[in-house]
Amino acid sequence: MSSYTIHGGKPLSGEITTSGNKNSALPCIAAALLTDAEIILHNIPDIEDVRVMLSIMESIGASVVRDEGKAGTFRIRAADITGNIPEDFAQKIRASILFAGPMLARTGKVVLAPPGGDVIGLRRLDTHFLAFAALGAYSSIDKNGMLQIEVSKENFKGNEIFLDEMSVTATENAVMAAVYAPGKTVIRNAASEPHIQDLCNLLISMGAKILGTGSNLLTIKGVKTLHGSEFTIGPDYIEIGSFVGLAAATHGDVVINGVDTAQLPIIRTGFRKIGITWEESGKAIRIPPNNNWLIQPDISGMIPKVDDAPWPGFPPDLLSIITVVATQSQGTVLVHEKMFESRMFFIDMLIRMGARIILCDPHRAVISGPALLHGALVTSPDIRAGMALVIASLCAQGESVIQNVYQIERGYENLCKKLQLLGADITRNETS
Repeated sequence: MSSYTIHGGKPLSGEITTSGNKNSALPCIAAALLTDAEIILHNIPDIEDVRVMLSIMESIGASVVRDEGKAGTFRIRAADITGNIPEDFAQKIRASILFAGPMLARTGKVVLAPPGGDVIGLRRLDTHFLAFAALGAYSSIDKNGMLQIEVSKENFKGNEIFLDEMSVTATENAVMAAVYAPGKTVIRNAASEPHIQDLCNLLISMGAKILGTGSNLLTIKGVKTLHGSEFTIGPDYIEIGSFVGLAAATHGDVVINGVDTAQLPIIRTGFRKIGITWEESGKAIRIPPNNNWLIQPDISGMIPKVDDAPWPGFPPDLLSIITVVATQSQGTVLVHEKMFESRMFFIDMLIRMGARIILCDPHRAVISGPALLHGALVTSPDIRAGMALVIASLCAQGESVIQNVYQIERGYENLCKKLQLLGADITRNETS
């Protein structure tokens, strides 16, 4: 199990460039199954989840070629689909469920193991099955626990789909299946995150007919074939938010390049509540040095609240980051995680490091700062909590060791190198 050793307590400064959006890359890779022509994807982050998705593509018969002349570029061609998704790969990442929609649309059947991924509470799949059922498919779980989804050519057709929750992956699966469903499909209560917009724009460039991209109402007219395309993945706004938090919490001076500022208003609103601001210039933002970030009370003088919501609300993936940054701001804030009942439990490790936090229940925590953090031995439970622990360790006095960094590196490309460029004292340790 690999780990990080971090000696904290000093401001970070310098410039970094954000990576491609992990949550865009994964569905766009799966979407390459929808055509037998070549799909060229640019700005793919070099992270573990991407490697697993590409391995799954190869295991079911696709050709995957990395463009050695251009970092982050892959050429994928699924001329033939020769098998099912290997169980060991499916159980590594939750995104393996994204192969269900394109495989169902192209072959009429998919068998896969229940997907793995972060341990952050119940992440139900019923919404996926309801969407597939609306398109004429039948879903079941066999005696070995494998998911089986199939549809006959006669039953496969467009329909009205109402998603019972605004699920990102269910929206993506429904869109990828519907592009081949004869007739018109209308998806209501669809998620609309930037990574769903990337997927829709890729599919449109492949010949799909999709209206409403970026909204909660998608209309899709089924087509018979899709062609090859070349597409660039957008910047990772979660990584951007993570590095905003990192710079602010260490009272550093950091410039983040490669930013799409149109994605940042709600993120800026969330950080403003704990006193964090930044400067924008073109495709770059700068978090200036400040040793006294002030949590902003509500207009009535009450303790402010930062809570998550489906896009364009504040992203749930940044609540862990907001929580640790708030420990270094002056004042008190309530953080309310509404979507996953286990995501806040990493707070126990922050408290062990000296954070002044009351965990009210699995969804709410009250944070008072600033707190003097000290180094500790901690373990990363999931991608975002792991990054929050990295930030805490960089703030803390003394040495911290973070175990299970595999979870962090599933979502952050070249994290150690980027942090070292900013002056962080961080070492990656390989253990057997």
